[in-house]
Amino acid sequence: MKPLIVLLLSFIIAVFVIKIVKKEYDFALSARISMSIMLIFTAIGHFLFTKGMSMIVPKFIPFKEVIVYLTGIFEILLAIMLLIPKFKNISGWILIVFFLLMLPANIYASINNVNYQKGTLDGNGLTYLWFRIPLQILFIVWTYISSIKF
Repeated sequence: MKPLIVLLLSFIIAVFVIKIVKKEYDFALSARISMSIMLIFTAIGHFLFTKGMSMIVPKFIPFKEVIVYLTGIFEILLAIMLLIPKFKNISGWILIVFFLLMLPANIYASINNVNYQKGTLDGNGLTYLWFRIPLQILFIVWTYISSIKF
């Protein structure tokens, strides 16, 4: 829920700031700025909640904490790349693939009741997916429209 709020609020702010600065609306740029802000926000979680995020990584995958740190760094790099016109298209496609790859981790976390912020197994469970899957689809569509289509 928090990433969605960050995405929407930063989009609204970006729309108005760009309108004031450029004297015209640029919704695609506003959407990329807000996605970048949301990615930075979620990347911070990788460093603050490393233990809980590690619990989302399936047991058969080694070096869980390293993967959590690397994906946090990856999100930051993608956030920056989205804002560079030359890289917006490629970073958009990479981000869409990244969102698709994260969906199984979210399903795994839901099935196992992972509460990544506390690092415990008392999370929301499968009901979380009723929100997370549409949210993941929104992120993919948002990225496609703002980075690839325009």
